[in-house]
Amino acid sequence: MSACILYIEDDREIGGWVSEFLKDKGYEVRWLLSGEKAVEEAAPCAVVVLDVMLPGLDGFTVGQRLKKAYPGLPILMLSARTSIDDKLQGLEFADDYLTKPFHPDELAARLEVLLRRSVVKSAEPMRVKHLSVYEAENRIVNEDTGEETLLTGKQHQIFMYLLQHQGRVMTKEQIYESVWGESYIEGDKTLMVHIRYLREKLERDPATPEIIETVRGLGYRVRA
Repeated sequence: MSACILYIEDDREIGGWVSEFLKDKGYEVRWLLSGEKAVEEAAPCAVVVLDVMLPGLDGFTVGQRLKKAYPGLPILMLSARTSIDDKLQGLEFADDYLTKPFHPDELAARLEVLLRRSVVKSAEPMRVKHLSVYEAENRIVNEDTGEETLLTGKQHQIFMYLLQHQGRVMTKEQIYESVWGESYIEGDKTLMVHIRYLREKLERDPATPEIIETVRGLGYRVRA
């Protein structure tokens, strides 16, 4: 499975060739022209490539929001600014800082380093009640039985999205738009059905869920 890169760059010419280059390297690329929806779009991604000069929210603000939402998500800043003050400001939250102009092979090499570090960091499982979640391996083990819990692709995406926002209530719209990449249509039961199947696989008692909680009128959350 190819790693997903969230790429935020408002220059269409630069964004176009960088996106194509990364896709040719085998990555899945989500390219945004601004940082307005960065937190929502970052949920399934393994690394972020973030330009400093953006319309609306600048890259520093976007990066800080991403780190707050996903502390373990690596961020590589791109900037034409070369002053040490700018680099230090970026490296307060970013994992790497690359100045423009850059060679695409250097960008790819730095991304590989960040992805390797990320895998090492996430090798230890996250415990959620009776589950051990091995994020780097896309595995979930039920410690009550010692058996691996197998999820479909969409079930896994939904659960990981909720896990990445553990303790926070995520609306149906946020979950649907992140996982399906489409706008949620009021009354659509698709997400509700997936949540039911998830509970049947993950909960000790699906009728009394301890992991995925429904917050009526708002959405769902994985309890912290």
